[in-house]
Amino acid sequence: MFNRLIRQICLLGVCALAQAQTPDAKPANPQYEPERAKRLGASPNGMRNYVLVVLKTGPNKVPAGPERNDMFAGHFANIKRLSDEGKLVTAGPADGVDGWRGIFIFAVKEIEEAQQLTATDPVIVKGEMVAEYHKMYMSAALMEIPEIHKKLSEKLQ
Repeated sequence: MFNRLIRQICLLGVCALAQAQTPDAKPANPQYEPERAKRLGASPNGMRNYVLVVLKTGPNKVPAGPERNDMFAGHFANIKRLSDEGKLVTAGPADGVDGWRGIFIFAVKEIEEAQQLTATDPVIVKGEMVAEYHKMYMSAALMEIPEIHKKLSEKLQ
């Protein structure tokens, strides 16, 4: 009985291999770069996990002046630090409609880690903004945004 089970498993393996080589199977991608895929944390379909953070208007508007200027200087310094660490993939302002002030996309799997990273931002600390978190599964190519951006900005950031 054991030998018969082994033969059946082997037969199933041969059938699966034959199916993988049928014309219905997707061909290998000639542009696939395995080293790049590994470096970017890509799954076999070129995707990876992220956490999207929506920054919204918070309960404490910091009035115009030195404190507000310092808060936003710290905000931009924090964005640069997180990007340099490879945690923040991209960030940018929103138009303020419905209270949306900006977004962060973090290269992390769990909301808890994104919360810890976001908590280091002065706009969150001061209550100027609050954060809303969403897990996402998107192209691993997003991981190359920081490097590409360095080549598009005329001035050092």
